Amino acid sequence: MKKFNIRKVLDGLTAVSSSSAASQPGNKENDLIPETLQSEHFQLCKTVRHGFPYQPSSMTFDPVQKILAIGTQSGALRLFGRPGVECYCQHDSGAAVIQLQFLINEGALVSALADDSIHLWNLRQKRPAILHSLKFNRERITFCHLPFQSKWLYVGTERGNIHIVNVESFTLSGYVIMWNKAIELSSKAHPGPVVHISDNPMDEGKLIIGFESGIVVLWDLKSKKADYRYTYDEAIHSLAWHHEGKQFICSHSDGTLTIWNVKSPGKPVQTITPHGKQPKDGKKPEPCKPILKVEYKTTRAGDPYMILSGGLSYDTVGRRPCLTVMHGKSTAVLEMDHPIVDFLTLCETPYPNDFQEPYAVVVLLEKDLVVIDLAQNGYPIFENPYPLAIHESPVTCCEYFADCPVDIIPALYSVGARQKRQGYSKKEWPISGGNWGLGTQSYPEIIITGHADGSVKFWDASAIMLQVLYKLKTAKVFEKSRNKEDKPSTDIVDEDPFAIQILSWCAESRMLCVAGVSAHVIVYRFSKQEVTTEVVQLLEVRLQYELNDAESPDVGGEQLPAGGTSSPQTSVSHSHPSTSSSSSDGIRDNVPCLKVRSTPLKQSPGYQVELVVQLVWVSGEPPQQITSLAVNSSYGLVVFGNSNGLAVVDYLQKTVLLNLGTVELYGSNDPYQRQPRSPRKSRQPSGGLGDISEGSTTSEDRCKSPTSAKMSRKLSLPTELKPDLVLLSVCPPRGAIPPDGRDSSFSRSRSSSVTSIDKEAREAITSLHFAETFARKGEAVATPSLWVGTSLGTVLAVALSLPPPGEQRLLQPVIVSPSGTLIRLKGSILRMAFLDSTGAIIPPSHEPWYEPNAFDDRDEREKARKRRPVSVSPSASQELSETHYAVVCSEKQAKVLALPSQASVKHSITETSFVLRSDVVQMGSGVCVACFCANGHIMALSLPSLRPLLDVNYLPLTDMRIARTFCFSNNGQAMYLISPTEIQRITYSQDTCENLQEMLGELFTPVETPEAPNRGFFKGLFGGGAQSLDREELFGESVAGKASRSLAQHIPGPGGIEGMKGAASGVVGDLARARIALDERGQKLGELEERTAAMMASAESFSKHAHDMMLKCKDKKWYQF
Repeated sequence: MKKFNIRKVLDGLTAVSSSSAASQPGNKENDLIPETLQSEHFQLCKTVRHGFPYQPSSMTFDPVQKILAIGTQSGALRLFGRPGVECYCQHDSGAAVIQLQFLINEGALVSALADDSIHLWNLRQKRPAILHSLKFNRERITFCHLPFQSKWLYVGTERGNIHIVNVESFTLSGYVIMWNKAIELSSKAHPGPVVHISDNPMDEGKLIIGFESGIVVLWDLKSKKADYRYTYDEAIHSLAWHHEGKQFICSHSDGTLTIWNVKSPGKPVQTITPHGKQPKDGKKPEPCKPILKVEYKTTRAGDPYMILSGGLSYDTVGRRPCLTVMHGKSTAVLEMDHPIVDFLTLCETPYPNDFQEPYAVVVLLEKDLVVIDLAQNGYPIFENPYPLAIHESPVTCCEYFADCPVDIIPALYSVGARQKRQGYSKKEWPISGGNWGLGTQSYPEIIITGHADGSVKFWDASAIMLQVLYKLKTAKVFEKSRNKEDKPSTDIVDEDPFAIQILSWCAESRMLCVAGVSAHVIVYRFSKQEVTTEVVQLLEVRLQYELNDAESPDVGGEQLPAGGTSSPQTSVSHSHPSTSSSSSDGIRDNVPCLKVRSTPLKQSPGYQVELVVQLVWVSGEPPQQITSLAVNSSYGLVVFGNSNGLAVVDYLQKTVLLNLGTVELYGSNDPYQRQPRSPRKSRQPSGGLGDISEGSTTSEDRCKSPTSAKMSRKLSLPTELKPDLVLLSVCPPRGAIPPDGRDSSFSRSRSSSVTSIDKEAREAITSLHFAETFARKGEAVATPSLWVGTSLGTVLAVALSLPPPGEQRLLQPVIVSPSGTLIRLKGSILRMAFLDSTGAIIPPSHEPWYEPNAFDDRDEREKARKRRPVSVSPSASQELSETHYAVVCSEKQAKVLALPSQASVKHSITETSFVLRSDVVQMGSGVCVACFCANGHIMALSLPSLRPLLDVNYLPLTDMRIARTFCFSNNGQAMYLISPTEIQRITYSQDTCENLQEMLGELFTPVETPEAPNRGFFKGLFGGGAQSLDREELFGESVAGKASRSLAQHIPGPGGIEGMKGAASGVVGDLARARIALDERGQKLGELEERTAAMMASAESFSKHAHDMMLKCKDKKWYQF
C-alpha cells in the first residue's frame, strides 16, 4: 500500500484551494477540528463472498469432514460447511474447474482445470492456498480419480491414456496405461477420451476404465494388461460400481443403462431405459436423451438406489430438467427449476466396499443448490441455510447499512419468519462440517437488495455472514396484466416494469421508500400487525421539462382530464397546468405507466404501503426515470427528481408540495446559458421556488385511481426516447441490470458534466439530502432544509417550514422556500452530508418507530410522535456561534463548506476518471469520504480538511454491475455485486483486516475416520473380501521409473505467509489427531492390559488344577487309572 507524505499532500491541497478566494477562511475554520483518522487506519482487503457460485461446473463432497466444494467456469472455488462456514478461493488462470476430488478427511482438495492443470489445495488454513500445481503440456485432462486413503491420483486424458500422479510430491509416476495397450485389437478405431476411472471396490489392483466410444476395460495394475473388455454400441457418459465389485452399471447417450457382470463381458446382464416407452412387439424401446450420470448405491436393509440425471424421452419438449431416483420397483422423477450441472449421493460410509446406505442427494443446478432427503417418503428437500437466493430475481440495486439500531434485525426477523415455506425435510442440513469463526464485531449490519421483479430483500449481514430476514413484494400494489396481449401500452420498459431502481431507508423510524423503473415511488411503513387497505392511496405527478415546450397548449388553472378525476398536483403547482388527455390525434397524456390495484389489499406484518406516487405521461412523452430519492420521517416528506425536475410530497397529508422543472429551481440565479424559452415560459415569474403558492387537494381527489387509455407507442428502454432526449446524466440511474450483463460498457455520453449546457441537454436531479442546518448564508439558527444536487454540479438549498407536530402537522401546509444558497462543483453531484462543529456526522432528523396500526392507543402514537419534535427554535446545544460543515462530493471533486459563513475548501478527487460512488462514513472515532472511481481506485479523504488517507487501485471496472451496486458503509465496510449471483464484501479498515483471520470459519476439524468394514471370518479364511495393493511398489520411481519431463511441469504453490499460518493450523490439526491417536492407543493398551491380566489369571488357575491332578495321581500305578 502507498504511504502518503502528508506535508506534500497539504501543500498540494493549499495550491488547489488557493484558486478560490473564499477557501482561505474555510481552512482556518477547518483547522479547529482535530482529525483522528490517519492513513495507517486504512487497509483494503476482501472479506467474504456470498451467494450462489456463478456458472458452476463441478462439485465434490468429503463424507467424513462433511464439506461441499463447488468449482465454477471462471476458476473459482466455493467451499461450504455448516451454516456460516463458507469460503471462496480463486485459481489464478481463471480456467474452468472440470473436476474436484477431496483427499477424504485429510484437509486437502485436488482440482482439475480446463487448461490441463491440476492443483492441490490446503484446507487446513482459514484461507485455503495452493500447495502444488502440475501443468500437462501434451495431453488434455478429461477425468480424474483418487481412491480413498490413497496418495496416487489417476488422470485420464483426451487421447485415452491414464497417467498417475503422486499427490504428496505432485510428481508423475513412470507408470502409464496407454489406450492402445488397454483396448488392443478389440476395436479398430480409437476408443475416444477417458470418461471414467475407478478401482474395483473389492480389489484395488483392478481398475475399470470407461472410454467415450462405449468400450470399458478392466485393467490389472500388477500384470499391466486388460482382464476383460466390455463393448456396447452407444457412447458412455458415466459408470458406477456395485459395492461388492461383481457388477457395474453404465449410462449411455441413447438414454439406456446397462448392468454388467464383471466376469461376463459378452453382453450386459440387463439393459434398462428408465424413461423409454416399451413397444409391445419386443423391439428395442425408442431412444431417449443421454443419461449424463448414474450412481448405484446399496443398502443393507432393502433394494439398491439407482440415481440418474437426464434420459428423458425426446417427446417431452419443454419439460423441466429431472433427477430420477429408482428404488426397487418405484421410480420417482424429481423436476428441477434449472438445468442440472452435477449431483452427488451422500452416503454413511467413505469406504466403497461397504453397504453405501445413501441418505441424501446434493443436486447442483445452474442457478441453485438442492439437497434431497432420500430417507423420507416423497423425497422432500432440505431447507437451504446458505444465502444462495440473492439472484432469485436479478438484483437491480442495493444499499449497505453497518451499525444499525439493535432492535431492527429482530423486528425484521420476526415478520420474515412467517414468510417461510413449509414442507421441508425435518432433518438437519447434512453439509455440517467446519467450525464457526469467533467474530469480535458485534454491531448489526443490514444489506437491502432491490430486484427486477419489484421485490426488496432485507439481509442480516452482521459478522461477515449473510441471512435473509424479510422479503417485500412491491408489485402487489399494482394490477397484474393477465396475459401478454393485455399489457398496457403505457409501459416504458418491455420487461420487468416493477424493477426497483433506488432505495431510501431510515433505519431508526423504519420508513422505506422505493423508486421503480416505471417512474413510480412507493412509501412504506413498518407494522407488526396485519391490516387490509381498502384503497391504496395514490398521487399522480406531472413533471415536465420546460425548455422548447412551445407545442404544449396553453391552459391555465385547474382542469379535469377526460377520465373525470383531478390530477392533484395541478391545484398545487400552478406552473404546470394539466392538459387534457383526449387529444384529437390520440397523444397519451396524464396517464401513469402502471395501474394501481382497485381491490382491497391485504397487507401482512412487515412493510405496508402508505402512499404510491406515479409520474404521468406528458403530451405523448413518457415520464423520465427517477434519478434520486430521499425520505424523512421527522418531516413526513418524500422527495424525488429526474431529468425533468423535482417533486416534494407530504406523505402525511398525501399532497404534492412542490413540482418544479430543474430550470425553475434556479429562479434568477441560473448560471447556465440555456436555449430561448418557449412563449409560455416567458409569462412565468422568475422568482423560482418562492413563487409557488401553497395548496392542498381534497381527500376525494387523492384517492381516485388514474385514468387509463390505450396507446400504441412502446419504447424498449427508458433512455432510448428521442435522440434529443437522451439522459445526459453523468451518474447513470442505478437502474435495472440485465441479468446477462448486456450493459458491459459506459455507453452514455459523459460530455455534459464539464462543458456548459448543450442545446438539448437535460439537467437531472442526482442527489437529495434532508438536513437540519443553516440553509441561508449568515443564518443564526439551524432549520430543516432540503439540499438538491444536479448532474451539472450545482447544489441548491431549499428551506422547509414545518407546522408544529401533532394535530397541526396534519392540517397546516409545509412551506417550501428558496434559500438563495448555490454551490458549484465540477461533475455531477453524488453525495451530500453535514458535520457539526466537532466534526461528527449530523444524521438527518428522524422520529422513533411506533406501531402505525395500534388503533386503540392513539395517545401513545401522539406521544411517540411528539417525543422528538423537529427543532425550529435554537436549542441549548445550538449556540449561535456553532458551525456546521456541508460535505459535497461530485464525480470530480469534494468540497467542504463551513456554514453559515459558506467559506469552503475544495479537493480534486480525480482528473482523468470520474467517481461512481461516494459515501460519507463513520470510521471508528472519525469521519471520512470514501470514493470508488471508474478507473478502479478506492479512495478515502479526511473531513473536514479533505486530506487523502487511502488510494488503492483495487479492481479495473469490468462491467456496469459493479458500478451500479458498489456501496460504502460505516466502520470500513463496503460491498458490490461481483457477478449476477454473488455479493463481494470488502473492508477498507486496518482493524477489520487484522481481525479477519479470527472471524473466518474453519473448514478443517479433526475427525476420526470411521472403521473399515469387517471382512468376516470366512472371507478372511477363503480369500474373499477386499484385496489391498501396494501402490507404492507399483507406481514408485524404483519400479516404474521416471515420467517424461516434457509431459508435465510442476509448479510450487504460493504458500508464503498463508502457508505458514496454514502449516501452524495444520500442526494444531496434527496435534489434535495425534491426541486422538494417543487416546485410542491408551484405550487399546488398557484393553490389552485387562486381557493380559485375564489370561494370567486363567493360566494360574490352569497350573493350580494341573498341580492338584499331579498330586492326586502321583502314587497310582498305570493299571489303576
